[in-house]
Amino acid sequence: MQEVPCSDVSCDQIQQWLHEANAQRQGNVVAGLALAQRAWECARAQGFLEEHLSAAVLRAFFLYRHGDTEAMLAASEDLLPLLREQGSTPRLCELLRWMAFACADLGEFEAALAHINESLARARELGDKRMVAVALNSVGACLERMGDPWQAERLMNEAAALLGEDASEFERMVSHNNLATVALGLFNLLNHSQHPEHQRERLDALQRARLHALAVRPHALTLGDNYLLALCDTNRGEVLLHLHELVEAEAVLLASVQLADRQGYLALGWRLRCSLAELHLAQGQAQAAKQLLEAVLDSAAGRVKAHIALRLHHAAYRANKALGLAELALHHLECHQAIARERSAAQLRAQARFFVSRMEAERALASVSAEPRAAESSDPVLPSEDEEAQLRDPLTGLGNHRCMAARMPALVQRAERSGAALTVALVDVDRFKIINERHGRAVADRVLQVLAQMLRDNTRASDLLLRWGGEEFLVVLPDTVPDRAFEVCERLRQAVEAYAWVQLAPDLDVTLSIGLANAPPYATDLLVVRAESAMLRAKYLGRNRVALA
Repeated sequence: MQEVPCSDVSCDQIQQWLHEANAQRQGNVVAGLALAQRAWECARAQGFLEEHLSAAVLRAFFLYRHGDTEAMLAASEDLLPLLREQGSTPRLCELLRWMAFACADLGEFEAALAHINESLARARELGDKRMVAVALNSVGACLERMGDPWQAERLMNEAAALLGEDASEFERMVSHNNLATVALGLFNLLNHSQHPEHQRERLDALQRARLHALAVRPHALTLGDNYLLALCDTNRGEVLLHLHELVEAEAVLLASVQLADRQGYLALGWRLRCSLAELHLAQGQAQAAKQLLEAVLDSAAGRVKAHIALRLHHAAYRANKALGLAELALHHLECHQAIARERSAAQLRAQARFFVSRMEAERALASVSAEPRAAESSDPVLPSEDEEAQLRDPLTGLGNHRCMAARMPALVQRAERSGAALTVALVDVDRFKIINERHGRAVADRVLQVLAQMLRDNTRASDLLLRWGGEEFLVVLPDTVPDRAFEVCERLRQAVEAYAWVQLAPDLDVTLSIGLANAPPYATDLLVVRAESAMLRAKYLGRNRVALA
């Protein structure tokens, strides 16, 4: 590609690069990335919006398939506000799915769930059953990486049932591939358990993984999707390895390595070479395994995904131990354990942040159903002071995440059962980091306390007020349509803008960006994600404003 200044590049030339880049989607991702990058640079420089967006989406696609995950996320974060401005579209849903997988691969599970839940919410807004099914499938894929393959498999089977016989080649391919990955994840999760029932479950999972991996191939071949073909054979090679069918496993893995290298699937190549090293160990070739693992760890330094890093260090531990290299074996074991601890902590944080347990939701529904009878038969049981304190943020006195988990399910269930309105507002303090740095922690804390009181003053006693994050507040407005919620939040925004903040510190100025989302869907995590998306749009449009999802 001849390098000329972007100012001399015509729109026709940019479109030609985009056409050639699209042709490389099933070809070499490095070549496709170079074309998309050039088209993106010149379209952005000349202000060709549609070409800029198309090139940016392709750029993210190629970066993800290449395995440059962090660069892909950085590029996508820049692109996301522009796509959100266009509302819910198929390419926004697709980008959010890629971002979710990238975050999950890096162990950033909270971000992964936020992206995939937004993708699901956008698909539902579009009313596209196929996109909803693919998004549900992707939620399951994220759950598997979070250590919950059982829930993941359930969701994926529900997604498959949603389409039934109407599923296209693409949807069947995605479903079988993700189910194969989940079954392998379940097998590995139960790897060290000696319980007889777990051993049977492991073997059943391995057989399911094999069937699904085989089922992916014809769909991938029909669609010409080399990445999914390489991925399904990667899964199949791992299954054969675990079944000790080593000759066939080696043939499948070597062919997949060649395909991954030819197409530029860098991260997939690391995973495949890890499987080959494990194959060498199974064949008693510890030295060959050690050399291969050292080469992968060296080339992937600082870029390898969390779940692959776990396997690489564990295999390196086994190889060095077999060779009697105790110091190196201990080093890799410590690396493996450190990654595993960090990953487990991230999984728990994400689960606590985004999911109210099903049991708790059922109890809340039962308690709502019993409310009329309880009111007739006895006085209400009030929480004790200690119980109430556990539900409150100590700085602002507003509810905390435990308060959300305790009270939100009943509000959502009541709204869903009666068809009543329910709106959620996510309130974020603009440039709070600068306030903290310029005026100090004490002033910043006082700002939050004043804002909490202003929230109380501008809402009803029946509204649920929560301190959601450092400088974020969540307001749940039952029986409130979006237009009315907008009026409430706009009144709050104006009050904050007009407040005499200089009483707290000279030159102090505070404004809010607020995002609103209304039910349906009747799901807490999806409502919060949509409200967050609207809040980010308010930021993008210049801050100090209210935006509707």
